[in-house]
Amino acid sequence: MKKPISVYVKAAGATLLVLSSACLCGYRLMKIQIVDSNTYISQHYSTDTYTQTIAATRGEIVDCNGDPIVQNSVGYNIIIEPDSFPKDNESGNEVLLQLLHLLADVDVTFEESLPISKTAPFTFTTDDQDTLDEIRTTLNLNLYATAENCMDRLIDEYEIADTYTEEEKRMIAGIRYEMQLRGFSMSNQFTLVKDIPLQIVTEIKERGLSLPGVNIIEDAIRTVTQGDVIPHEIGTVGPIYAEEYEELAEQGYDLDDTVGKSGIEQAMESELRGKDGTKTISVQNGTVVSSEVTVPVQAGHTVMLTVDSTFQKDLQNILGNFIKNFDKLRDAKTEGEGLGKVTSGALVVLDTTDNSVLGLATYPTYNLNDYTKDYDKLASDETSPLLDRATVGLYRPGSTFKTITATAGLNEGIVAGSSTYFCGHSYEYKGHTYYCTGSHGNISVVQALQYSCNIYFYQLSEALTIDNLTKYAELYGLGSPTGIETGDAAGRFANPETYAEYGWGRTHGHITPNQGIFIGKWTVGPVLQAAIGQSETAVTPLQMAVVASTIANKGVRYQPHLVDSLWDYNLTEKIKDIEPTVAETIPIQHDDVYTYIQQGMIAASVTNMPDKYSLADLGYDVAIKTGTPQAGGGRVQDSFFIGYAPADNPKIAFACVVEGAEYSKYMIRDVLKAYERMETRQKTNMEKNTTSNP
Repeated sequence: MKKPISVYVKAAGATLLVLSSACLCGYRLMKIQIVDSNTYISQHYSTDTYTQTIAATRGEIVDCNGDPIVQNSVGYNIIIEPDSFPKDNESGNEVLLQLLHLLADVDVTFEESLPISKTAPFTFTTDDQDTLDEIRTTLNLNLYATAENCMDRLIDEYEIADTYTEEEKRMIAGIRYEMQLRGFSMSNQFTLVKDIPLQIVTEIKERGLSLPGVNIIEDAIRTVTQGDVIPHEIGTVGPIYAEEYEELAEQGYDLDDTVGKSGIEQAMESELRGKDGTKTISVQNGTVVSSEVTVPVQAGHTVMLTVDSTFQKDLQNILGNFIKNFDKLRDAKTEGEGLGKVTSGALVVLDTTDNSVLGLATYPTYNLNDYTKDYDKLASDETSPLLDRATVGLYRPGSTFKTITATAGLNEGIVAGSSTYFCGHSYEYKGHTYYCTGSHGNISVVQALQYSCNIYFYQLSEALTIDNLTKYAELYGLGSPTGIETGDAAGRFANPETYAEYGWGRTHGHITPNQGIFIGKWTVGPVLQAAIGQSETAVTPLQMAVVASTIANKGVRYQPHLVDSLWDYNLTEKIKDIEPTVAETIPIQHDDVYTYIQQGMIAASVTNMPDKYSLADLGYDVAIKTGTPQAGGGRVQDSFFIGYAPADNPKIAFACVVEGAEYSKYMIRDVLKAYERMETRQKTNMEKNTTSNP
């Protein structure tokens, strides 16, 4: 049967439609593949851009010869990353506990701030009210909350399971509290420990998925190369805590940064810190397609100190050996004075040209490498090795102060080089009897300094009055910080204002640690005692070294400093020299003021000096003044000396105190010999450098 034509027409139309559709699809496919390929590819592949901070390497600290004291080494840190750390507390607690057990197996300690005992029943481990207030506030507890209350809050807040032991609960609570203090959040990762052993690095990487959020990063680790060189002044670095962050954030710090906490590390923070860089990273479908440093990183400056490491160690040994061997010096005099065990002291040496610090020795001391590990032991030691006696230890200066009284008397025209006062061993004043160590007859200022005649200076103080004594004490810098970079104690001078400030009839502990001092009502009598460095005058050894330097410089007082210069990180280019700073110039009214003081101090250097400790054969004169001030607080007296050398062309000034001792001046010869050795070493090194780099 023949089909109708309409059927063929419909079939042809359908075929044409199919062909048209095919052509259209082919065109569209061609357009997609060829013409619009870039557009569709960009839609298919997503690109994200990230900004990454490049941490600057902290500058190093070196001595005056460029020998490292604190430097950087490559180490590994454990960090907890907020984006991958378990969000549920139960899983997070398990991860933290695993980490702490791993660390404990290799004796690595996690440093925490939770002031609660490690075992139950839980108690506070400190009586410091600020610390206790901080934990109570952080945990939103009242001011009477106990340690148990604090633990309960941490256990509840972080869902620490009852299946853990009490010790494990405390471990988890400690790390959780630290994470809270340091503001752990999506924007702030948490550094658990720094500079971990390689075996821990390997162990953590092997555990991989069982420790989500835990990562190992390479870091420049602060390394103390010479931990026995002025540890008190070098100081420490540490993490930023939440209470510090607001202020430091304005300076560009991140919460996970390290910052100087004390000493040079803190004082020179802005120079040591460096400037972080920025890297811009483009990621396309999970693959990094570009990485570009958009802001270059700048390493911190290297800080060169004024201290010679070898000379500093020599001073430390000289001081330590004298104290440890003091029993060998005991004689009828020391026995008659009833001197007890000698344990502590300080020794300071300055360059007289600008008061740059050549050495600061404190005994007992510690090694900076052991500071963190042994902190509790050091802090509880009854000899207080953490106390920087050279810069913050306060002592009566005793007869060393007579140099200041002599300056006042000569400069104000009260006495002259040829004028005398009579010393008959005792002196009556306002119904009281005062005594001298001898009976000197008619005695001049030079002789009074040589023999340390109390009665000469008693009579001089009457004529001067306390106002003039105060004036010159202040001109020499007493009662004010010296301005040294790391900070120091101001001390005080005994006068009516001091007595009024501290009150009448009260007991204070200002001279030395744990020492109670009766401060009575100001009368005319204390004027005499102030003139010989007694009463309630309190000075640091550093201040008295500055006094000696000021005498050597005929009234010009320089601000002491520990920093010599700033260099680039690699110590190849000097950035800045630290220029000397004149803190005060004493207006001299009579040209021979310091001539007579120096003559008296030179004469004192040969008085009562056994041959073994003599200063007479050094090839130059030495100017010194000694003192044995009354101390209290379980001590009968202290032994003090100040001085400078060579007397006719001063290079160094020095001061020393030994608590509860006698004969500290016997160290002077060793100090000068150590300085001579340093000069020889530096001259030799300079000659070698000149030869190798013509």
